[in-house]
Amino acid sequence: MFSAVSKTIQPRRRDLLGGFEVSRVLPALEQRSVGPFVFLDHMGPAKFAAGKGLDVRPHPHIGLATVTYLFEGEIMHKDNLGTEQAIRPGDVNWMVAGKGIVHSERTRTELRRAGSSLHGIQSWFALPKKNEEMEPSFEHVPAARLPMFNRGDMNVRLILGNGFGLKSPVKIFSPTLYADVMMADRASFDIPADYAERAIYVVEGTVEISGMFIEAGTMATFLPELTVTLHAKGARTRFMVIGGEPIDGSRHLWWNFVASDEDKLARARTDWSDAVAKGFKNGGRFGLPPGETEAIPLPKT
Repeated sequence: MFSAVSKTIQPRRRDLLGGFEVSRVLPALEQRSVGPFVFLDHMGPAKFAAGKGLDVRPHPHIGLATVTYLFEGEIMHKDNLGTEQAIRPGDVNWMVAGKGIVHSERTRTELRRAGSSLHGIQSWFALPKKNEEMEPSFEHVPAARLPMFNRGDMNVRLILGNGFGLKSPVKIFSPTLYADVMMADRASFDIPADYAERAIYVVEGTVEISGMFIEAGTMATFLPELTVTLHAKGARTRFMVIGGEPIDGSRHLWWNFVASDEDKLARARTDWSDAVAKGFKNGGRFGLPPGETEAIPLPKT
């Protein structure tokens, strides 16, 4: 039977922070990017014991925009623009790094006391070349403002871009599709050929496509110019739909930096090393978020 699936990708497990593991889906050897998506991590599901929590110290980004989309739990975001914003399930924190931003991601003290859980997807989007050096910015869109489509056996929330007759209010910089889809057993769903590059990542349950079964923890990419029909197998199926137009040229990824030119990466490495060495008193492009006193140093490799 002919299938619209072009590739399946199994993530690699990564220890992000001393025992907090993520499944890294993109970039992969099989697929470096899908549309503007150049990075996708599946975080958790994880349980933090009382007194524990997420502690991602301040670190820099350039050349990208990020979204952390949660299914469960909460993360407190702080950046050097002065933003302090909690993100909760269904919300969008759209952080545009541009020429450079620094942020931290932590669990609030109140949640640490009794312990907490965390489950979600973190994605990076390569900015078009004309926007790589733009001023950094931050936008928070609560879940209630994101457009949704309900059909009884299916629920679709559009996170970014345009798709399925919906339009997200988040300001983006290139054609993008990012949606959270939940389906009941035996429900069906079509992904139209509106974008040149499309994929799904199955969070929970199983998706069947032309006799091929895509299990939880798997990404499937699709052939262009074909409508893809998906069928849910199981009482509860959840997957992310990602896609968009191809990036305008290759991108280099190094640590938290994304750039179309390796010279930009080299400058960012030097600027961050200098900022850390001088205690962020050098007045450069990288500064600490208010209230933060430490940062992640530049990796040695």
